[in-house]
Amino acid sequence: MQRLEKGPVICAEGYVFELERRGYLQAGAFVPEVVLAHPEVVTQLHRDFVHAGSDVVEALTYYAHREKLRVIGRENDLESINRRALEIAKAVAQESGALFAGDICNTNVFDPEDQTSRKTVRAMFEEQVQWAVDAGVDYVVGETFSWAQEALIALEVIKAAKQTAVITLAMHQEEVTRERWSAIDACKRLADAGADVVGLNCIRGPETMLPLLEQIRAAVKIPMAALPVPYRTSRDQPSFQSLRDPHWHGDWGARPFPTALDPFVCNRFEIAEFGREALALGIRYLGVCCGAGPHHIRALAEAVGKRPPASMYSADMSKHAFLGSHERIKQVQKDYATKL
Repeated sequence: MQRLEKGPVICAEGYVFELERRGYLQAGAFVPEVVLAHPEVVTQLHRDFVHAGSDVVEALTYYAHREKLRVIGRENDLESINRRALEIAKAVAQESGALFAGDICNTNVFDPEDQTSRKTVRAMFEEQVQWAVDAGVDYVVGETFSWAQEALIALEVIKAAKQTAVITLAMHQEEVTRERWSAIDACKRLADAGADVVGLNCIRGPETMLPLLEQIRAAVKIPMAALPVPYRTSRDQPSFQSLRDPHWHGDWGARPFPTALDPFVCNRFEIAEFGREALALGIRYLGVCCGAGPHHIRALAEAVGKRPPASMYSADMSKHAFLGSHERIKQVQKDYATKL
């Protein structure tokens, strides 16, 4: 909260997508088994994002909850995966001076009509939050909730543990939560319930998240968070699950989510523009979710006035062999540029 008072805080998310691309995590379940199988890969990913401009190292405990581990038959590894993920993140945060965040997320078992599901969800959150507290996190993220009531349970658990809470909702094709609350209403309820930061993450790209953020910002007074996916969602296809590719038809039809989204990836300049527009709205907790690469994080950080270590290698096209303007670039090369 002190850092947010001084200026933007950048938080890289979406580790599971990046690790899947690198060949260390299976799409579908998206369970972060990698923290046990290849902890060195997770350490390097955290370092890559901090180098690129992330002010936060968020423990890779997204989908490391009891329900997801049951799906893949590894419920017995629940505590070891969580504690190892927190240990890895803490080490990178300490060596870099970044903030160290715990993470809980959508459980996929919440049902507003089933009171027992509320108890199940609470218990799942309580064990993960306790492990985060044991690890000494600076704060806890509760993310990707499409049920706002589930987000409220997460918030209650985080605050009961006396932790700062960043709570973000995931809005799908409709501009309401799954219980039909507007984004404004849901965020106001979270703010009134004691959230320190509220906002949106995942599911929507910059173009379809910004209008909702503007509405929420006008109604909510506490700090806000904005972490879109880096995909070109649109009014007709507002979520990255709803994107359709007319040029490709895989085994599951024309839906490219989750492993054939490549044609829809935002470039770094689009992410930078999102950062500038979100900051102009007064939103200071900024990041990129599923699909983010370090180049997206660097572009976002630079767009809001930061210069992370990776900025040393930001593009300088003046030195390009054909497209450059540097005096050492031969004219014969420049003349050929239009034929490249």
